[in-house]
Amino acid sequence: MKNQKTQIGIIMGSDSDLTVMSEAGKILEEFDVNYEISVVSAHRTPDVLYKYATGAQKSGIQVIIAGAGGSAHLPGMVSSMTTLPVIGVPVKTKTMDGLDSLLSIAQMPPGVPVATVAINGAKNAGLLAIAILALYDKVLNKKLENYKSKMNKEVKTKSEKLKKVGYKKYLNI
Repeated sequence: MKNQKTQIGIIMGSDSDLTVMSEAGKILEEFDVNYEISVVSAHRTPDVLYKYATGAQKSGIQVIIAGAGGSAHLPGMVSSMTTLPVIGVPVKTKTMDGLDSLLSIAQMPPGVPVATVAINGAKNAGLLAIAILALYDKVLNKKLENYKSKMNKEVKTKSEKLKKVGYKKYLNI
């Protein structure tokens, strides 16, 4: 989305993370929040990482969502170079199913905060970024309230259906 100023930066350590990180983009699009998305590797392109992290706020970005797998240095490195909120998305890995990523992102040293969502939790990272923006945007806040109300109604509808038809019919077994 490029018709307005970019509000959210989505970055990932490798294009292999794109399938996961695209979920953040999808939810931001649903809320009409402008974002940019790119590959910024903490290890392979530290110069690009530095330029991105130190210039993000000046470019209008208000929140950064950073996804990484394995050693998962990207979110913490970004946080160390900016005062913007950084949301880390641990990406599932083959080695430890993403637990290594989760621990790397969640265990930041004092002074380097990174909000961390679940493994492959890019959709929730997008929702958290929206909630941060909604603190100062009444229209966005109303959209978030409506989104949560819709989820509430969907769960209640499913619960009523389950009660009415029983679990076997509900699951078609």
